[in-house]
Amino acid sequence: MKDNEVALKDGYEKEEQDLPAFEDLEGAARALMRLQDVYMLNVKGLARGVFQRVTGSAVTDLYSPRRLFSLTADDCFQVGKVAYDMGDYYHAIPWLEEAVSLFRGSYGEWKTEDEASLEDALDHLAFAYFQAGNVSCALSLSREFLLYSPDNKRMARNVLKYEKLLAESPNQELAEAVIQRPNVPHLQTRDTYEGLCQTLGSQPTHYQIPSLYCSYETNSSPFLLLQPVRKEVMHLEPYVVLYHDFVSDSEAQKIRGLAEPWLQRSVVASGEKQLPVEYRISKSAWLKDTVDPMLVTLDHRIAALTGLDVQPPYAEYLQVVNYGIGGHYEPHFDHATSPTSPLYRMKSGNRVATFMIYLSSVEAGGATAFIYANFSVPVVKNAALFWWNLHRSGEGDGDTLHAGCPVLVGDKWVANKWIHEYGQEFRRPCSSSPED
Repeated sequence: MKDNEVALKDGYEKEEQDLPAFEDLEGAARALMRLQDVYMLNVKGLARGVFQRVTGSAVTDLYSPRRLFSLTADDCFQVGKVAYDMGDYYHAIPWLEEAVSLFRGSYGEWKTEDEASLEDALDHLAFAYFQAGNVSCALSLSREFLLYSPDNKRMARNVLKYEKLLAESPNQELAEAVIQRPNVPHLQTRDTYEGLCQTLGSQPTHYQIPSLYCSYETNSSPFLLLQPVRKEVMHLEPYVVLYHDFVSDSEAQKIRGLAEPWLQRSVVASGEKQLPVEYRISKSAWLKDTVDPMLVTLDHRIAALTGLDVQPPYAEYLQVVNYGIGGHYEPHFDHATSPTSPLYRMKSGNRVATFMIYLSSVEAGGATAFIYANFSVPVVKNAALFWWNLHRSGEGDGDTLHAGCPVLVGDKWVANKWIHEYGQEFRRPCSSSPED
């Protein structure tokens, strides 16, 4: 019997490693709230599996899934509770309201997978409203709670407290709390960023600008003479170009396969350290060109197209990044903006250019938004996006501030090749004009 217990325990512990932990639940809840904010999604719609943007009385379908997957009352409660525990009542209230609504509709039904109940949802929602300043709603919900659990002394005390507050301030009963969205101090360009993400990469006005054009690019390279690359100029200042069909399906799949076993939570440079942060949610891995001959071929192709030296130490190894649903990277520069940045450890200067390859398609979201330049580029499978991070003078180009919009539906894979200043002196020489 003892041996069976030990075997059962060992088996459970092995299985438990593959089960979602609280960190996974919290990450999923934060991702839903991020999508809710950036794409202005309706919580009721999200709970039904529908992606609808609500602006005033207008409702817009951002994406129509082929099959609907609804959230349960318990799912909505767990999302609301994550926000509630952070003191974020702006997000907690609509999710807890949806949980209460769904629990009311199924009251009396017993579901083995539910961790919460109608009473739990009412309890949390009442206190969230109280914290947000809406005492009237807090009182109404607390009274409803007592209908289901009349012996709860804590809730009875809360009811007396709310009644007393309303008696002392009768005008408060009619006041509706206006809950402000939590401030994001590090993101000063939030409105522009989210507005660009909401376009989902569509650029209707760009077709009216004659200086933006498409062509077949060889860059006078023998490597590309027989197979030029389709080039689409997306923007002039900063200069941003999209190269269509830069890699094949099989190459993209192989790069993803090579990186997948090595994926880890992405980090960003913070002073002299590399840290995981909330404003960059993804997994990434670095691939040396010695891993597979195909990566050497890829480097030759990038060098032929850009005219730059992409061999270490003049360029970094290929970084492969995977963004799941809600994965994003808020506005940032690719080049170092501080002399103490870890980027300078390569002893090859700053990042002069970015070459980013889209290794997958996404069903919705995930566009690359250039904030100050005020345009965004949708995910185009197998295409590559190129831009200069530095002026010819070596100064950083402030207009290259960009972001990876949250993935709304799908799985986004990109590969980044960052090219540094040193080694490019005669390939991209300085200009006599400091503005270039």
